[in-house]
Amino acid sequence: MTDTDTNENAAIERTRAHAARSAIDSFIVMDVMRAATAKENAGQRVIHMEVGQPGTAAPEAARNALRSALDTDSLGYTLALGMDPLRERIARYYKETYGVEVAPDRVIVTSGSSGAFILTFIGLFDGGSTVALPSPGYPCYRHILKTLNLVPQLIETSEADRWMPTAQSVSSCHAQAGLSGLLVASPANPTGTMLKPARLRELCEVCDKLGLWFISDEIYHGLTYEAPAATALTYSDDAIIINSFSKYFSMTGWRVGWMIVPDRLVRVFERLAQNLFICAPAASQMAALGAFEARDELQANKATYARNRELLLRELPKAGFDKIVPADGAFYLYCDVSALSTDSAQLAGQILEQAGVAVTPGIDFDPARGTRYLRFSYARSHEDIAEAARRLITWRQGGVVQS
Repeated sequence: MTDTDTNENAAIERTRAHAARSAIDSFIVMDVMRAATAKENAGQRVIHMEVGQPGTAAPEAARNALRSALDTDSLGYTLALGMDPLRERIARYYKETYGVEVAPDRVIVTSGSSGAFILTFIGLFDGGSTVALPSPGYPCYRHILKTLNLVPQLIETSEADRWMPTAQSVSSCHAQAGLSGLLVASPANPTGTMLKPARLRELCEVCDKLGLWFISDEIYHGLTYEAPAATALTYSDDAIIINSFSKYFSMTGWRVGWMIVPDRLVRVFERLAQNLFICAPAASQMAALGAFEARDELQANKATYARNRELLLRELPKAGFDKIVPADGAFYLYCDVSALSTDSAQLAGQILEQAGVAVTPGIDFDPARGTRYLRFSYARSHEDIAEAARRLITWRQGGVVQS
């Protein structure tokens, strides 16, 4: 090959470079999961406390519903908005759970909550619009926004505000950045803290006053330990509600979620869903319909998480993790580890390598302050969490961890 050919090939490769919009940060928890899986493939036992995934399978009622459908249904395309029986059942769930009347026509079944975020961001915001997010928070919010040429504006929260935005912080952020919307999760990832009803009402009201879309991520509803979570629908019919069967319903890999939107936006999102996704997986929708009949099993899962939470709140301080953010819900504990390290990624790597416990560094959730934090997920069996605590204590005391 001549120098001319080499130069021409290099020029061609430059023209075929990846799009600038793809240059986003990785979802670090998935990188940790990959490293943990590599250790498992090498024959070591790892306790997974990194990924926000229930250790239980989909409920039996969900699996039975799918088994029945495999014999009686073609499981082809559904309507873009989802199967009517599932949309009707989701609407009934809001009446049963929150006392809120929701027309089934306002329910949109999506390919997990991730699909709902994509639909929401594209449907509500033009390119260049700014959307406020609390920090720390779920990293994929800001990554998806950047990919869609939208601007994530982080609102730094604090322990004094229970790691949640306030109406005043939203107003101040809007004055400085010119917001188009606000997205808040309650209970939150990674902190597990939750908006009390009065604060949720205030956020809905300030968004209405400022003309901002309020997007309420309610994916961890059902997983609260002291008081039930409130839905934003109680305070605003204009709120965009996003939820999923992944967490409380223990169906992460099935990739099925839902949105509730104002009447005037249903057709907007339907057109987008038709073109971007066609529909959520039919098999997953059938299973999701069955999952509503699994309350006893799902509550038993929640009881396990509650026991795990109590155990960790008692045992983690023995391993030096004694600065724990108050956790109202979800299945996470977010710990300030600055007394042990100022590099949470390095610390997480040490814990995986030396203790065989996978945890997530806070930089995934808070680019500015996350070097001081680790997130522990306790959505596993009680035996796994007890073993993780034993390993962490042994590791901290300088002992050799037997895996």
